[in-house]
Amino acid sequence: MYLPGYTYHLVQRGNNREACFFEPENYLVYLKYMREVLPRYGNQLHAYCLMTNHVHFLITPRNETSISALLKVVCSRYGQYINKKYSRSGTLWEGRHKASAVDTENYLLKCYRYIELNPVVAGLVTNPREYPWSSYHCNALGDPNPVLSHHEYYQQLGANEFRRCSEYRNLFLETLSVNDMHKIQKAAHYSMPVGSDRFVAQIERTIGRKLGYIERGRPPSRLVKN
Repeated sequence: MYLPGYTYHLVQRGNNREACFFEPENYLVYLKYMREVLPRYGNQLHAYCLMTNHVHFLITPRNETSISALLKVVCSRYGQYINKKYSRSGTLWEGRHKASAVDTENYLLKCYRYIELNPVVAGLVTNPREYPWSSYHCNALGDPNPVLSHHEYYQQLGANEFRRCSEYRNLFLETLSVNDMHKIQKAAHYSMPVGSDRFVAQIERTIGRKLGYIERGRPPSRLVKN
């Protein structure tokens, strides 16, 4: 389950880390399905990046099952589309997506940057504005994007769209620290919260149990049960 009102960083990878997107039309179809299904389950999507063999999202769900229901439908519809278009069979996605609850006060805007900088880190582009399949064009440049809903912390960047976009672009002038990148990556990999000790303790009180990373060789302890 997911905790309603909390924001999550999600990662969904292709099966065996193989490609999920093969040409521009694929990205457009995926975003079309996402736009159609998002309102059905009450999710708000704040940031995304569609990479060749995986996707990143920053989502706030309305209820415990909102995110799981969303991804089940979108991934199923998109998988069917890919199999039909390319005369293939079998699953397109890994069995489970990863989901990390985000400390909005300390890590939300860092997660925005982490997600939208993925193509830069991967060496596909030198600037996030050069990559067409992410939310950067909306969040940083003000381009309309019907699939997105601005988070309240993003809204606080400025009193109007021009100011918000300007302040958001300024965030990208400073490189994410190696420590922050590692912390976000590790939290997503193990489906653990990313944030301060206080935030993790808050999550533990809410779900009624302790959280901790499990040693390699055993299944990770998960905040989210799909």
